[in-house]
Amino acid sequence: MLADGGGIDARGRAFVAATVTVLASATVMSLYGFLGQYWTWQNLLFGAVLVAGLIGVVLLALVEAHEWAQLRWSARRRAQGAHRGAASLPKVSIHVPTYEEPPAMVAETLRALAALDYPDFEVIVIDNNTADERLWRPIEALCAGDGRLRFFHVDELPGYKAGALNYALARTAADAQVVAVIDSDYKVDPAWLRDLAGHFAKPEVGIVQAPQAYRDGGLSLFKRMCKAEYDGFFKIGMVARNDRNAIIQHGTMTMIRKRVLHDVGGWAEWTVTEDAELGLRILEQGHEAVYVPRCYGRGLTPDNFHDYKVQRFRWALGALQILRRHGRLLFGLDKSRLSLGQRFHFLTGWLGWLADGCNLLFNAVAVAWSALMIAAPLKFEPPLVSFSSFVLALFAFKLVKMMYLYRTEVRAGWLATLGAAIAGLALVYVVGRAVLAGLSGHEARFLRTPKLARHHSLAGAAAACRAEALLALALLGAALGVGWRAPFPSQDLYVWIILLYVLAVPHLAAIGMSLISALPTARKAQRIAQLAEPATEARRS
Repeated sequence: MLADGGGIDARGRAFVAATVTVLASATVMSLYGFLGQYWTWQNLLFGAVLVAGLIGVVLLALVEAHEWAQLRWSARRRAQGAHRGAASLPKVSIHVPTYEEPPAMVAETLRALAALDYPDFEVIVIDNNTADERLWRPIEALCAGDGRLRFFHVDELPGYKAGALNYALARTAADAQVVAVIDSDYKVDPAWLRDLAGHFAKPEVGIVQAPQAYRDGGLSLFKRMCKAEYDGFFKIGMVARNDRNAIIQHGTMTMIRKRVLHDVGGWAEWTVTEDAELGLRILEQGHEAVYVPRCYGRGLTPDNFHDYKVQRFRWALGALQILRRHGRLLFGLDKSRLSLGQRFHFLTGWLGWLADGCNLLFNAVAVAWSALMIAAPLKFEPPLVSFSSFVLALFAFKLVKMMYLYRTEVRAGWLATLGAAIAGLALVYVVGRAVLAGLSGHEARFLRTPKLARHHSLAGAAAACRAEALLALALLGAALGVGWRAPFPSQDLYVWIILLYVLAVPHLAAIGMSLISALPTARKAQRIAQLAEPATEARRS
């Protein structure tokens, strides 16, 4: 899949070629050292696990190098921006799904929509399954006062968010040509539709997507770190994907041609990431997706580490659901209109999450092997230094790449870059758990990310990172125990101990993020959080 280069110029190709050369040489040396050692059944068994891991590390390193080269040395950048040249603008139906949302927050969203600078649009608010009337009655009253706002409340509507969006689609104005979706916490720019709807003048365009962005990053250190971590995807990953018409559609700030949405059968109610799944089906039908990397709307970040983890669990689990359902198309086993570049980006975009699942298994293997080394140090030896070094080198390579791209593409300062790195590492465990759940066929219900929730107490923060704390203790204890019990110090041993410490870093980052989410918030944040109190009380009763 790397063969077409993705529009990389000669310098980028040289960088990828150099990476391939280094990886190939190191792989051959590692396998040579493994085959030349004295074999016991213990070494053979553990070595087989390490060889499998080695293949995954090499593949992931190649993908990371390719993305770096594509962003730094792209020969064909697919630039997209505002499009105001269309002779006529299509009517847009904006759908806003809500479920147990604070009324004051939704009212802000609807007021911003009512102020859009656009000649012809409607707004459909669909509230599904909210039991407490105090949460949806004020929104119903607000919509009744504006002819462009239509409100529906439905009890026992199946399908979660996708079900609500399908319900709204069935009630969309007949003359609407474009369906737009925003989350209930988003405040949009008045120019959003006028700037972007003109892209639909090109008949092959099926999706026009603007980035997710956030307006509450200044309210706490935790929120600033979350915002910085999100920025990496929308200013790095999505830009690289856009060059090959392979963006991930995300379910807010998105616009879809209504005819195309009907043609592909609407929103899928079997997956927890209905937005990404819909985008893949639209691309598979041969349509074009446009990504405009300018912020036209800002929402709210999760308020605590637990909610941050729940959101990422849903995203990762949904990716595995899509991979299981559409895997034959993505791997080219079934006839498809997906290009090589599109299949490459969808598969490799999830490779990092798959690696987190493998990493979680490797954590367990590493602790178990270290326990055997402690119990019987003369029978169980540390892995060869070359194997351990591979994992350490990949960790360092990804960190350097992330730091570089955050500085050059995101234009983030060093502190924001460090915050993003910690926030991303903190999610390694929960993503790994979601991947393993997805591979096992686990079918989860839609996990909503609460808005304007109360921030964690110290006890809540400790509970949110309990699993990561146990893993960190196990890995750190293994490192100390192996060093204490080793009969013969060696280079292999020292590098293995370093690897155990490095494996503990993501879990320590999770502990740090959870504790940071429990820090006192700014006064402004506390006042805003009070808007959620009716919803909180309703859920308690």
